[in-house]
Amino acid sequence: MTTITQPFLEIDHVDKIFQTNRGTYSALKNIHIEINKGEFIAVIGHSGCGKSTLLNIVAGLDKASAGGIILEGKEIHQPGPNRMVVFQNHSLLPWLTVRQNIALGVNRIFRHRSPQERRAIIDEYLALVHLTAAAGKYPHQISGGMRQRVGIARALALQPKILLLDEPFGALDALTRGRLQEQLMQICNTHQITALMITHDVDEALLLADRVVMLTNGPGAHIGRMMRVELPRPRQRMEVINNPNYYRMRGEIIEFLDQQKKSKKQQELNRISIAISRGNIEKVNLDLGFIPLTDASPLIVAQEQKLFDKYGLEVQLKRQSSWTSLAENVINGALDGAMMVAGMPLVIAAEHHQTIVTAMTLSRNGNAITLSNQFNQLHTSPIDLLREYILQAKEKPIFGIVHPASMQNFLLRKWLIKIGIQPDIDVELVVIPPPQMVANLIAGNIIGFCVGEPWNTRAVLDNVGFIIATDIDLYDGHIEKVLGVNQTWAEQYPYTHLALIRALLEACAWCQQSANREELADILSQPHYLNMNSTYIKPSLCNPLWVTKHDTRYLRQFHHFLVKNEPCITEYQWILEQLIQYQIIDGTCANSQELLTHIIRDDIFQEAIALLDPNCLAGENLSEKI
Repeated sequence: MTTITQPFLEIDHVDKIFQTNRGTYSALKNIHIEINKGEFIAVIGHSGCGKSTLLNIVAGLDKASAGGIILEGKEIHQPGPNRMVVFQNHSLLPWLTVRQNIALGVNRIFRHRSPQERRAIIDEYLALVHLTAAAGKYPHQISGGMRQRVGIARALALQPKILLLDEPFGALDALTRGRLQEQLMQICNTHQITALMITHDVDEALLLADRVVMLTNGPGAHIGRMMRVELPRPRQRMEVINNPNYYRMRGEIIEFLDQQKKSKKQQELNRISIAISRGNIEKVNLDLGFIPLTDASPLIVAQEQKLFDKYGLEVQLKRQSSWTSLAENVINGALDGAMMVAGMPLVIAAEHHQTIVTAMTLSRNGNAITLSNQFNQLHTSPIDLLREYILQAKEKPIFGIVHPASMQNFLLRKWLIKIGIQPDIDVELVVIPPPQMVANLIAGNIIGFCVGEPWNTRAVLDNVGFIIATDIDLYDGHIEKVLGVNQTWAEQYPYTHLALIRALLEACAWCQQSANREELADILSQPHYLNMNSTYIKPSLCNPLWVTKHDTRYLRQFHHFLVKNEPCITEYQWILEQLIQYQIIDGTCANSQELLTHIIRDDIFQEAIALLDPNCLAGENLSEKI
């Protein structure tokens, strides 16, 4: 007669379905795991695959939609001390000491025992995690690793039948995590503890577990593979990594996770492509803001070449009088999006507490520093004349910049310092809208400015100024204008956002082509765009660039439209440093990685570029593009 051995814990064909505003969502599908007493199971998978949901169902904190959890032959319907959870956050009560935090559960579960017996239990588990000396300390007085050990002791002190671990070491540094993994391993081995742990860490799973359960992506996440860890116990970290089976098993898990990652990306791209092909663009009619600059070319070309129409958008381009008014109109929703100076999203976040998402760079380079013709004398260095004028002036001379968060501000400051002039001390920098720069130079209100084209060329050809330096001299290839939309708008209209980026990328490719530059200048010259003769626009686009009324300079790379369009967080980190250095924003509230990760949305750009026909980006400088 054959005896059937019942598993200690059985996750019996569990499904979990959530009701959402968009209908039902299947988180887990047909999860079946049989766990023996004293066995350590690690569940691994990508974020969103339902690992925590599964743990909550086993803990009794959530209910399965189908199937059930059976512990020692009895179905679980609610939480209980026979299953204790150790969370990623230690969740200690800050007003209680280490001992009191552990005692909280012990005194409740073992209330039938004497105070001496309960104290002995607490002492036993304090010693087990090596925290006897810290028993009287409060959570804020001990390290993160020690707090996590308190959480483990608190769970073990209730002597549960199964220990549930929700990425318990995920928030700790590598050294502390390694020490706690070894302690947990020793405790589980010594006391034959049954454990179910979820983790993202492949090495952690192989070190601790007897079996690794690999979940597929959701929706409908299921068990993709189950691997028995063929490593002898007791285990030591160095012995584990030197075992010939270790790297084979590690490679198999990583390969599985990589396959799931690729599958998820492809599913998402297919979903987006289907949604767009079905006309699921949430908002068709858009108002986009621009300033009359050559840098506005991608927006203007997308309109004139009907690229917005190609991607299902009906766009009205709204010319703005200044960068300040443009920013206000994006913030208050009067504009759906706009071209922006690169630092503007950071300033808006710091000053207005609104997140402006940028998922695309529109242009690079295209700026110059122009001085009044009074400093352009024969046989005399213009820099010497300028320096002498500034240092002898009774009042601070004024330079024009377009916006405090603009590259023009940073470039001008860099150049002034280079020639021995101290910005804000020797000279004053004043914000002036680009179209008003030349008029202010003629009126004598400023002695120079840093601005994007075509306003430098306008000053030169009107014989009121000359170009002393370009951004190629100061910071070649810098980020210049970006696409900015409100985060709320981006979340509300994700397909519209993707369509907008695709149209603008195709427009950038058109603008980058030398063969199109003459036509581009003519397009920009129209009254509703830059409203000036194309003679002023062509030099910076088509070369050579006029630097004085009589001299030119050949700058083939002066305007970039299809080079590194992908937003780069390191570039914005540099901009953030400049904004803080020049006290444009408060460093205490703005200098954080979190701020940048909310603003810089490379993931949206990657979705858009994956959906774009590569032939749409054919042209020059292909090795440098995006």
